[in-house]
Amino acid sequence: MTYNPRPIPTEGIRLSGDLLALGEILAENAHDLWAQRRLSEGWSPGEHRDDFRHKHPNLVPYKDLSETEKEYDRMITVQTLRAIIALGYTIEKK
Repeated sequence: MTYNPRPIPTEGIRLSGDLLALGEILAENAHDLWAQRRLSEGWSPGEHRDDFRHKHPNLVPYKDLSETEKEYDRMITVQTLRAIIALGYTIEKK
């Protein structure tokens, strides 16, 4: 079996400043959800990832993550916002 990923095409979608700001809020929320789950599973902060001892260096507040780690969360949320728009939905603040 060959896996051929087919993400929703979003190359032409540009996000406004407001939606990019929303992407940052959602990136922090995604990190918090991930961290909350890990902590509930018995993981704790550690200098290095250790799956056996359930230690992870990213179990810190979003603001304390490296830019590389933040960029991963941002990429996922921004691509999700772009996919929503590519599918014909609109996003508006009430």
